[in-house]
Amino acid sequence: MPNTTHQVTEVYAKDGSALSLTGATLLHQEQSAFQHIEIYQTASFGKLMVLDGCFMVTDRENFLYHEMMTHPALYTHPDPRTVCIIGGGDCGSLKEVLKHPEVRSAVQIEIDERVTRLAEQYFPELCSANHDPRATLKFIDGLKWVKEAAPGSVDIIIVDSTDPVGPAEGLFNAAFYRDCLRALGDNGILVQQSESPLFHLELQAAMHGHMRSAGFAQTRSLFFPQFIYPSGWWSATLAGKGDLTQFRRTAALLKPFATEYYNADIHQAAFAMPEFFKRRLQKL
Repeated sequence: MPNTTHQVTEVYAKDGSALSLTGATLLHQEQSAFQHIEIYQTASFGKLMVLDGCFMVTDRENFLYHEMMTHPALYTHPDPRTVCIIGGGDCGSLKEVLKHPEVRSAVQIEIDERVTRLAEQYFPELCSANHDPRATLKFIDGLKWVKEAAPGSVDIIIVDSTDPVGPAEGLFNAAFYRDCLRALGDNGILVQQSESPLFHLELQAAMHGHMRSAGFAQTRSLFFPQFIYPSGWWSATLAGKGDLTQFRRTAALLKPFATEYYNADIHQAAFAMPEFFKRRLQKL
């Protein structure tokens, strides 16, 4: 296997930009049934996972994404007991979900088992909750699972997917959101990674429109920094059966676990909407 030291780069051709990490040593690469997977050791960001040429996760800053994909939704729901994660093969979101003692079961559905097995090998800290008795890992199609889920059987669905291409393309449309709405119970919340507000504004507006047309009562986006993703500015979009503007602030203030980024003040601030974003949503 090649073991060369060099610079690894993701090019965002559409937006005329790129990001490079230096001192990158290739540790592993393979072609799974679904995508090309590479693992690098980098000089300053620890290990890096790359899927089909796109940076996915590093040791240094993955906490930003995983915490903001999970804790805002979990503290917005009044009583989250059952959680489904679609994607999230690196298991970081699963780890954060299972920090909540009220969660009784968390099902992670990742279509590519190789992503999880390589994460267990190269990112073991992200996989520390994989053997929690409340966790179930399924390596199947998430679209099919949601379609067949019992009505009202899930409190929170987290769509921790890659970009809306290839196997993930079907996770960004009204048909999928209708299936999620049916699977969610009272006060159910869907949260989905929704790309960069700077580079992918039209996709985000479309997501809000599709979620609302599917029947969700309310949608909101939250924003957070993410250095290795296009533009360095990322988002998640929530769709709820109930009110998403309130959260269990006291519980968040007294959370019985450590975080690196998320806290009650970050929760509130993350939903502040930039003016250009607000103007775009007003056109829906």
